[in-house]
Amino acid sequence: MARLILHFDMDAFFASVEQRDNEAYRGKPLIVGGLSPRGVVSTASYEARKYGVHSAMPMSTAKRLCKNGIFIAGNHKKYRSVSNEIFTLLSRFSPVIEPLSIDEGFLDLTGMESIIGTPIDYGMKIKRAICDATGLVASVGIAPNKFLAKLASDLEKPNGLTVITEGDIERVVWPLPVTRIWGVGKKTGEKLRLFNYRTIGDIAKSDYESLSRELGSPRLARHLIELANGRDERPVEPTHDAQSIGRERTFGEDIKDDIEAERELLSLAEEVGYRLRKEGEWAKTISVKIRLADFSTHTRQKTLPEPTQYDEDIYASARELFHSFSRHGRGIRLLGVSTSGFGDAAEMSLFDTERDGKKKNLYDAIDTLKKRFGENIVTKAPLVKNNNETE
Repeated sequence: MARLILHFDMDAFFASVEQRDNEAYRGKPLIVGGLSPRGVVSTASYEARKYGVHSAMPMSTAKRLCKNGIFIAGNHKKYRSVSNEIFTLLSRFSPVIEPLSIDEGFLDLTGMESIIGTPIDYGMKIKRAICDATGLVASVGIAPNKFLAKLASDLEKPNGLTVITEGDIERVVWPLPVTRIWGVGKKTGEKLRLFNYRTIGDIAKSDYESLSRELGSPRLARHLIELANGRDERPVEPTHDAQSIGRERTFGEDIKDDIEAERELLSLAEEVGYRLRKEGEWAKTISVKIRLADFSTHTRQKTLPEPTQYDEDIYASARELFHSFSRHGRGIRLLGVSTSGFGDAAEMSLFDTERDGKKKNLYDAIDTLKKRFGENIVTKAPLVKNNNETE
């Protein structure tokens, strides 16, 4: 049976929610994101995008490009609430929904052809339902697979509705730049252009052996050729297990002192450990992310002999990884700690009973206090600043 997949993407979601709720923002260039000197743009309204502002851009750059912009920190609790409302609404239109993020996802419409009418009609019905319920606009793409559906939803933004069929691939998809292939980032895009692959059609018609050699990755070459030819067999999956649990922090001023960096790592390890225990996860892989003042980003990771969910174990590994990196006195702009390598819950729970009972009892008590009074109620001594230190 031929598949039918719909991808929806809320247009400028955070900014649109704010413009809906505040008349003073409507029709104005609104930028939502971090307001500190090191902040980045989360979402820019379409009025702001005319000035070249886009998500993930440093907020300082956005302020330079859009001098008359309105800059706000946003309200993520409100955005999550609106997102939940949208996904609940969409459950009326398909029994199989895969969230991709807070503001986009897939609906599997396969087998529903007899009840949905034409794909265009059903897409329009979904767009109207979202708008009627929330006052917000979504762009929708419908196609035989996830790659083409996601590509279609982006072709006529904002307020788009595009259907791509297998017969449209050569006419609609092939002329698009290679960067429109799902998963092609800046580095891969630059490498492809270096070998004169500029459009998706160039990839679709490429020789597999040549592309493998040029990219240095047979697996990536095969993946790109498949997508470029409109082939994507990935199913719509209603739920995703967490692949990693982590935290990262951008600093107002670059950190140059190792002691201060260690203190930040300890704080991050506390937050990650607490999340692991809340989720009932045990992790075997610890990773550290370091972004320097020049924006260069480096990661280090290690695999533990036994899984953990305890702050002290996470911190010990994070500290070791941090000191394995030579930064030659360069300041640190961002630090992150993450955990992955989660195993089967039943298997991992064995460690819960086999390990030191005192450690488990201690963390159970700490977590009880945190749940009741907030995560900052209990912390490690090195995180408590002395009275003669500045805040």
